[in-house]
Amino acid sequence: MEMIVASAIGVLTAGGIYLILRLRAFPVILGMALLSYAVNVFLFATGRLAVNAPPILNKYADVSYSDPLPQALVLTAIVISFGMTAVLVMIALGAYLEADSDEINMTDEDDAQDTEGQGV
Repeated sequence: MEMIVASAIGVLTAGGIYLILRLRAFPVILGMALLSYAVNVFLFATGRLAVNAPPILNKYADVSYSDPLPQALVLTAIVISFGMTAVLVMIALGAYLEADSDEINMTDEDDAQDTEGQGV
């Protein structure tokens, strides 16, 4: 069970990093969403991976339980990441509609061409 969860976290992280390094806006947003899912699964796994264990203590029996605090943290993180993803999608959509491209241009070629034309 632990190996499957660890592999899932690794695959989500690798996919998220790959998508973040793309030069388009929407793959970057998807990569950030994958990274947030990887963090959520990691936080959820910190509360022990116990099958059929209750999330609360039983004062009458010594049974193993799963910690409810990571579950509450993950629930909060899911809501926040969903809201932030919606905001990022709207910003990227506005930039796409304004520029007719979602390409992320991080080169200084445009600045060099502008200064050459001015004779500076």
